[in-house]
Formats: sequence, C-alpha cells, structure tokens
Amino acid sequence: MSKRSSSGNFETDWSRVRAVRDRNTALAAGHPEATTKHIIRGIVRHGLKLLPPKAATCLRVDADILGRFNPQRPDYQTRINALLRSHKEVVA
Repeated sequence: MSKRSSSGNFETDWSRVRAVRDRNTALAAGHPEATTKHIIRGIVRHGLKLLPPKAATCLRVDADILGRFNPQRPDYQTRINALLRSHKEVVA
C-alpha cells in the first residue's frame, strides 16, 4: 500500500485569505453576533455539567513523570487530573 503525498498544488489565494479581517465580515440577520443571552440560553438548553468537588491529597510520583507535567506551570495539577480522568473513562 503506497502512501499518498499530502503535498499538492492547491489553488488557495493566500494573499486574499490574509487580507480578510473580522471588521470586513458583515453579520447577516440569519447569523447575528452571539450575545451573553444567547450563550446562557445554550447552556440552559443543553445543561451545564457540574464537576465533582476536588479532594486534597498527597501523591508521590517519579521525578521524570512529574517533570513531564512541568510543575512550574500553574495548571499542572489540572492536567494530571485530566489525564487520570481520561484513563478512568477508558478503563471503566
């Protein structure tokens, strides 16, 4: 089975794409700009899933594993939690 090349000759006018700005885009009556009211109605219709409360714990992990999550970033615990949650959903 041969690999097909993804590099092809495309006819995209990139200079025109770069020239388009949001201010040049007109809003139509059928597609108005979303307001806070529209966003809240969407949340109410589809339901807002509440996250369970978090529990504080002390977890000991190998230094190389912790280094992969970069503890200097403020969201490293959130990213570890997301990884554990996705593993739980796959295994369950």
